[in-house]
Amino acid sequence: MECTVRWHEGMSFVAETGSGHLVCMDGAPDAGGRNLAPRPMELLLAGTGGCTAFDIVLILKRGRHEVSGCEVKLQAGRAEADPKVFTAINMHFVVTGKNLKPEVVERAVKLSAEKYCSASIMLGKTAAISHSFEVIED
Repeated sequence: MECTVRWHEGMSFVAETGSGHLVCMDGAPDAGGRNLAPRPMELLLAGTGGCTAFDIVLILKRGRHEVSGCEVKLQAGRAEADPKVFTAINMHFVVTGKNLKPEVVERAVKLSAEKYCSASIMLGKTAAISHSFEVIED
Protein backbone atom coordinates (compact mmCIF):
# COMPACT_ATOMS: atom_id res chain seq x y z
CA MET A 1 0.00 0.00 0.00
CA GLU A 2 1.25 3.46 -0.78
CA CYS A 3 0.16 7.07 -0.66
CA THR A 4 1.71 10.43 -1.55
CA VAL A 5 0.68 13.54 0.37
CA ARG A 6 1.48 16.95 -1.10
CA TRP A 7 1.27 20.30 0.59
CA HIS A 8 -1.11 22.44 -1.42
CA GLU A 9 -1.30 25.87 0.21
CA GLY A 10 -1.85 27.31 3.67
CA MET A 11 -2.36 24.19 5.73
CA SER A 12 -4.12 22.11 3.10
CA PHE A 13 -2.77 18.88 1.69
CA VAL A 14 -3.82 16.51 -1.09
CA ALA A 15 -3.20 12.79 -0.76
CA GLU A 16 -3.00 10.55 -3.81
CA THR A 17 -3.61 6.95 -2.88
CA GLY A 18 -1.99 3.95 -4.45
CA SER A 19 -5.33 3.14 -6.09
CA GLY A 20 -5.26 6.54 -7.81
CA HIS A 21 -7.78 8.47 -5.71
CA LEU A 22 -7.38 11.96 -4.32
CA VAL A 23 -8.26 13.01 -0.78
CA CYS A 24 -8.07 16.60 0.43
CA MET A 25 -7.22 17.58 4.00
CA ASP A 26 -7.13 20.98 5.69
CA GLY A 27 -6.42 22.40 9.10
CA ALA A 28 -8.54 24.45 11.43
CA PRO A 29 -8.38 28.22 10.95
CA ASP A 30 -6.62 28.65 14.31
CA ALA A 31 -3.81 26.46 12.93
CA GLY A 32 -3.54 28.31 9.61
CA GLY A 33 -6.04 26.23 7.68
CA ARG A 34 -9.12 27.42 5.85
CA ASN A 35 -11.51 24.66 6.93
CA LEU A 36 -12.00 23.50 3.34
CA ALA A 37 -11.65 19.77 3.97
CA PRO A 38 -11.58 17.24 6.81
CA ARG A 39 -8.72 17.23 9.29
CA PRO A 40 -6.26 14.33 8.98
CA MET A 41 -7.43 12.85 12.30
CA GLU A 42 -11.05 13.02 11.14
CA LEU A 43 -10.05 10.99 8.09
CA LEU A 44 -8.34 8.46 10.35
CA LEU A 45 -11.57 8.09 12.32
CA ALA A 46 -13.67 7.94 9.14
CA GLY A 47 -11.34 5.32 7.66
CA THR A 48 -11.75 3.22 10.79
CA GLY A 49 -15.52 3.46 10.49
CA GLY A 50 -15.34 2.50 6.83
CA CYS A 51 -13.06 -0.43 7.57
CA THR A 52 -15.31 -1.92 10.24
CA ALA A 53 -18.57 -1.25 8.35
CA PHE A 54 -17.04 -2.94 5.29
CA ASP A 55 -16.26 -5.99 7.42
CA ILE A 56 -19.74 -6.18 8.91
CA VAL A 57 -21.53 -5.91 5.57
CA LEU A 58 -19.19 -8.50 4.03
CA ILE A 59 -19.63 -10.92 6.96
CA LEU A 60 -23.41 -10.61 6.82
CA LYS A 61 -23.55 -10.98 3.03
CA ARG A 62 -21.26 -14.02 3.10
CA GLY A 63 -23.60 -15.52 5.69
CA ARG A 64 -26.44 -14.93 3.21
CA HIS A 65 -28.23 -12.53 5.53
CA GLU A 66 -30.46 -9.88 3.97
CA VAL A 67 -28.61 -6.73 4.96
CA SER A 68 -29.71 -3.52 3.24
CA GLY A 69 -27.97 -0.86 5.29
CA CYS A 70 -25.11 -0.35 7.71
CA GLU A 71 -24.22 2.87 9.44
CA VAL A 72 -21.59 3.37 12.12
CA LYS A 73 -21.53 6.48 14.29
CA LEU A 74 -18.14 7.08 15.83
CA GLN A 75 -17.31 9.32 18.76
CA ALA A 76 -13.71 9.73 19.82
CA GLY A 77 -11.84 11.34 22.67
CA ARG A 78 -8.26 12.48 22.32
CA ALA A 79 -5.36 13.03 24.68
CA GLU A 80 -4.99 16.58 25.98
CA ALA A 81 -1.23 16.75 25.32
CA ASP A 82 0.81 15.97 22.22
CA PRO A 83 0.70 13.50 20.67
CA LYS A 84 -3.07 13.90 20.80
CA VAL A 85 -3.82 10.26 20.09
CA PHE A 86 -7.31 8.82 20.29
CA THR A 87 -7.85 7.59 23.84
CA ALA A 88 -11.45 6.37 23.54
CA ILE A 89 -13.62 5.50 20.56
CA ASN A 90 -17.25 4.43 20.66
CA MET A 91 -18.73 2.79 17.59
CA HIS A 92 -22.50 2.47 17.36
CA PHE A 93 -23.76 0.39 14.44
CA VAL A 94 -27.22 0.68 12.95
CA VAL A 95 -27.77 -2.34 10.72
CA THR A 96 -30.86 -2.61 8.56
CA GLY A 97 -32.20 -5.71 6.87
CA LYS A 98 -34.83 -8.42 6.71
CA ASN A 99 -35.00 -11.00 9.48
CA LEU A 100 -31.59 -10.02 10.87
CA LYS A 101 -31.13 -11.62 14.26
CA PRO A 102 -29.34 -9.49 16.87
CA GLU A 103 -26.96 -12.34 17.70
CA VAL A 104 -25.88 -12.53 14.03
CA VAL A 105 -25.14 -8.80 13.94
CA GLU A 106 -23.38 -9.00 17.29
CA ARG A 107 -21.15 -11.78 15.96
CA ALA A 108 -20.28 -9.72 12.86
CA VAL A 109 -19.40 -6.71 15.05
CA LYS A 110 -17.25 -8.93 17.28
CA LEU A 111 -15.45 -10.55 14.34
CA SER A 112 -14.66 -7.15 12.86
CA ALA A 113 -13.44 -5.80 16.19
CA GLU A 114 -11.33 -8.78 17.17
CA LYS A 115 -10.11 -10.27 13.89
CA TYR A 116 -10.66 -8.35 10.67
CA CYS A 117 -10.65 -4.56 11.05
CA SER A 118 -6.99 -3.61 10.79
CA ALA A 119 -7.73 0.06 11.49
CA SER A 120 -9.68 -0.39 14.72
CA ILE A 121 -7.34 -3.12 15.98
CA MET A 122 -4.40 -0.77 15.39
CA LEU A 123 -6.16 2.17 17.10
CA GLY A 124 -7.05 -0.16 19.97
CA LYS A 125 -3.37 -0.01 20.97
CA THR A 126 -3.93 3.55 22.29
CA ALA A 127 -7.70 3.87 22.58
CA ALA A 128 -10.33 2.03 24.56
CA ILE A 129 -12.81 0.99 21.88
CA SER A 130 -16.42 0.20 22.71
CA HIS A 131 -19.15 -1.13 20.44
CA SER A 132 -22.92 -1.07 20.46
CA PHE A 133 -25.48 -1.86 17.80
CA GLU A 134 -29.11 -1.85 16.88
CA VAL A 135 -30.97 -3.79 14.23
CA ILE A 136 -33.73 -2.18 12.20
CA GLU A 137 -36.18 -4.37 10.30
CA ASP A 138 -36.57 -3.41 6.63
